[in-house]
Amino acid sequence: MKAYVDKNECIGCGLCPEVCPEIFKMEEDGKAVASKNEVPENLISSAKEAEEQCPVTAITVE
Repeated sequence: MKAYVDKNECIGCGLCPEVCPEIFKMEEDGKAVASKNEVPENLISSAKEAEEQCPVTAITVE
C-alpha cells in the first residue's frame, strides 16, 4: 500500500503527522506530504486512521 496527500485539498492542519508520523510530515509550504515508500504492514492501520481523520479527505491510502 501507498499513501498520497492531495496538496490542492490539504489545509495544513497537521493531524496526519500526529496520527502517523512515520508516514506523514509537514513541508515548508505548510502542507502535508506522505512518504514515497510503501506503507509497512505494521503502519497500515495508523495510515488508514490518518486518512479517515483528515477533515478535507486529502489523504488516500491504497
